[in-house]
Order: sequence, then structure tokens, then C-alpha cells
Amino acid sequence: MQQRYQNLKIAQKGVIISLIAYITLSFLKITIGQISHSEVLLADGSGNVTDIFSSCAVMIGLRLAQQPPDQNHQYGHWRAETLATLITSFIMLLVALSVLYSSVNDIVFGQKEIPDIYALFVGLFSGCVMFGVYLHNSYLAKKINSASLLAIAKDTRNDALTSFATSITIVGANFKMPWLDGVAALLIGLTILKTAYNIFSDSAFSLSDGFDDDLLAKYTNAVSKISGVELVHNIQGRSYGANIFVDIIIWVDPQMSVRESHHITEKIESLLRRKYGVLDTDVHVEPWDVDYEPVRPNELNSH
Repeated sequence: MQQRYQNLKIAQKGVIISLIAYITLSFLKITIGQISHSEVLLADGSGNVTDIFSSCAVMIGLRLAQQPPDQNHQYGHWRAETLATLITSFIMLLVALSVLYSSVNDIVFGQKEIPDIYALFVGLFSGCVMFGVYLHNSYLAKKINSASLLAIAKDTRNDALTSFATSITIVGANFKMPWLDGVAALLIGLTILKTAYNIFSDSAFSLSDGFDDDLLAKYTNAVSKISGVELVHNIQGRSYGANIFVDIIIWVDPQMSVRESHHITEKIESLLRRKYGVLDTDVHVEPWDVDYEPVRPNELNSH
């Protein structure tokens, strides 16, 4: 359990790195954008300001998730991390819609201003920095299984792509190819929109107690191979942040002693924790009924 809380602190450090990058680069882009009269660089910097708020939301979520269980939250506050991830998807959605609107506007009406060429280097530098932060946080998120840090990493990747698109815009404007701006922005906007949808879908699925059927099938298959387990009668899973809780009902020999059945439950808990990283497994033991036939819903309705 202590390692789980430690992982949240590690995720916080990753978010702090993103936050520092956002603050630094937004200041740089806005300053250089004003000096070079580059509207596209100013817009990119303003987008990074928005990312500062999403990073702060994730920081708060990770902080809340570290609180221990209490009377009203017996499973802990792990879902605060998932909620923060959901908020991040909303912010990404707004950014995507803004980028798409700007791209369509540029394609229809054309680019009005030609930014100074040295603004190009700011865009390239920002893109390289943000992509480096993405690689670091993406690796860290997968290592500690942090959905919120992975969401921030994907957001950082989108910002890197946006910065590179900004550079393409500046090149196109100076070489009489303004159409590059709208096309690049359109592709970036669609990429951000897809990322936002994926993050929203995963977060909403977890918050609504959805669980991966493939994982449940793996758990069932592994538990069924344990000596003494006659049948896995029922199994359910829930995700709280990066943590998995499993409820399982097994059937055993009716003549089995309480001590033996308890030993089987310990084997199940150990197996799921060691092999699949399940944080908590609640095993309920019932006597095996060879004559049992499951009642289907349509049979219930017919009575």
C-alpha cells in the first residue's frame, strides 16, 4: 500500500516538470510573440497558459488521492486522480475546438500577418522541449500506472505538435505558402480532439465502475487453476485510480474444512496481487452445487 502512495508522489513530480515547462515556455512565447508581432506564437503561448490550469487540476487530484481511507471513503480517495484526468480531457477538448476553429478560419480567409522569421526558432525550441517532457512523463506514467500523468504526457505531446505546427506556419508565411498554417492546424486540432475523446472515454468508463472484460477473463482463468477451486462462480472488478479491487465468489468441495478454504482464499489473493497487481481481493467461498443451473433473466420475468 505504501508503494501506491509513493507512486502518486512520483506522478506529482512528473506533473511539476510539465508545469515548469508550461510556465517557462508560455512566458517565452508571449514575450517573443509581442516583440516579433507573431499572432500565431502569441496564440501558442496562450494555449500553454491553459495547460497550466490543467496541470494544476491534476496536481490537486493527485494530492487528494494520497489521503487515507476515512468513514465516508472506505476505499480511499484514489478516484480523485481519475476525476482530475477527466477534467484534463475537458480542457483538451476546448483547446482542440479552438485550434480547429482557427484552422478553418485561416483556410477560408487566409493568413493576414507575416511574423518575423526568428520566431521560428522559438517554436522549434518549444516543440523539442515539450516533446522531451512528453517522453519522460510517458515513460514514468507507464512505469507507475498513472492515468493522470499519462493524460498530462499526451497533452504535452499535443503541445509539442502545436509548437512544430507554429514553426510550419511561420515558414509558410515567409515563403508565400500561407495555406500550410490552416492545414497543419487542422491536423493538430483533430489529433488533440481524438486524444481528448480517448482520455474522456477511459476516465468516464472507470468512474462508472466499468472494468476490462479481458482482465476478468485472465483472473478467472488463473484462479480456476488453483487446487481446490471447483468453479469461479462470479467475479467483479473495480478501478480506483491506478488500483484494482476484485470481488470473487468461488465454489469448493462442501466437505472442505474452514481452514482449507481459508488457505485457498490466501492463494487467490496472493496470485492476483503478485501476477496482476491487484491491490485488494475479496474472496467469498460457497459449497459446490453440482445440480446448480443459473436462472436467466427471461425465466425470472415469466413467473
